[in-house]
Amino acid sequence: MKQPTTQRETPTIQTRYDGLALLADPIHGCIPFTAPVPGSTETTEKAIIDSAWMQRLRYINQLQSARWVYPSAEHSRFVHSLGAMHVAGRFARALYPSLAQAAPGCPSAAAIESLMRITALVHDVGHGPFCHFFDHQVLHPIGLTHEKLGQEIIRRALAPQIAAIRRSPEGNFSAGEALDPEHVAFLIHKDPAYKTPASLPRWLILLKPLFSGLFTADNLDYVLRDAYMCGVAIGPVDLDRILHYTFVTPHGLTLHRAGLSALAFFLGARSYLYSNVYYHRTTRAIDLHLADIFPETIREIFPHSPLARLEDYLDLTDWSLLTTVKGWKTSRSKKRRALSMEWNALLRREVKWKMAYETVIPSGGDREAVAAETVALAIRARLPKRLNRLAFRVDMASQDPRPLHPMRMGERQIYIFNPATQTVGLTALADAISALPPEVIQCRVYTEDHQHDALLSKLAEDVLKG
Repeated sequence: MKQPTTQRETPTIQTRYDGLALLADPIHGCIPFTAPVPGSTETTEKAIIDSAWMQRLRYINQLQSARWVYPSAEHSRFVHSLGAMHVAGRFARALYPSLAQAAPGCPSAAAIESLMRITALVHDVGHGPFCHFFDHQVLHPIGLTHEKLGQEIIRRALAPQIAAIRRSPEGNFSAGEALDPEHVAFLIHKDPAYKTPASLPRWLILLKPLFSGLFTADNLDYVLRDAYMCGVAIGPVDLDRILHYTFVTPHGLTLHRAGLSALAFFLGARSYLYSNVYYHRTTRAIDLHLADIFPETIREIFPHSPLARLEDYLDLTDWSLLTTVKGWKTSRSKKRRALSMEWNALLRREVKWKMAYETVIPSGGDREAVAAETVALAIRARLPKRLNRLAFRVDMASQDPRPLHPMRMGERQIYIFNPATQTVGLTALADAISALPPEVIQCRVYTEDHQHDALLSKLAEDVLKG
């Protein structure tokens, strides 16, 4: 009987596997990423994934408060970033032929794929503990966002590794090509006041909507991932169809008319998640409780601008915050002991605020008239004198299921290709998403018990009717 050979397989077979590794993911299956070829000292995607800044995102939960409502939603910003990287890579491969045609002289397919993957990988690197809550409560008052902070982390900490990458999962860059960290920083920003420098290449600007447009590598991952991890059924999100029908024209990022139904379903699914997960009544009640203690807690733990103490910010996460406040239980500081008690109540899911009233306010109208503070003052003015000290909160959770002006989105604009006329335009986009409201405001009134629900509901309705 002939014995099986023990000699080494030919190098051409092994090179299929050298320099490429796989991650198992419940949403996308296998996610490939580049790793150093054995024996080499090259810099690859693995270096960014394993960096302290990316690994930090393991300790920041994807869902800041909803995880106390949906018990299985324990996923992190880290796994979401890996998923966004994978989606961005799929878009790069699908778009490259049309991108190269619309913007002659653009970099190689491998360089474009790498740029898009790395951008999606690091898009959340600036997040602080409790994610968007940290943005609203801490960063916005000092003129920052997690994207602006992420840009500085890219420039100060990750730039050397990004600039040293020379291949993507699909292959090597062309000779002389390298990633520009400033291009990564440009793609992650979402500041509407930002003026794009005229020096930036056209091909780069054409990629912008995939990171801040109607559908992005970011939101296509988080809608699928958050729904799956929460156990929420959201209806069809046809990522494959959106990918298939998306391409680039000289106008910009373009969707074939045949892909409009998939886009509309996706936007509907995203809106459903906001209404039922991110803005769930108990999620918002927890946020109200957090608002009472979060800013003061951060002032005790990290009373600095993250830009001024970037190395210290590296250690500020959900985990470090919760560990610190738990240690305040026996602090000599009365303030810290009180904060520790509030955090412990929150962690035991002793929700302070109970919903007394709920309604959806139609889009349009006077935004000032339905501001939470305005409505709260009007309700309090109508309370009987015996209840003038009644504790209650008004919460306005506003979401934008689709752009208010879908034909005026600037660099984030999406265009539609009509195969019948062989033209690219905008009218079909507005028609396709017109069924979705441009804004949804979920108005709720919360109180500490349910004793006065009927009264608060009547007063709230009277105020909102004008």
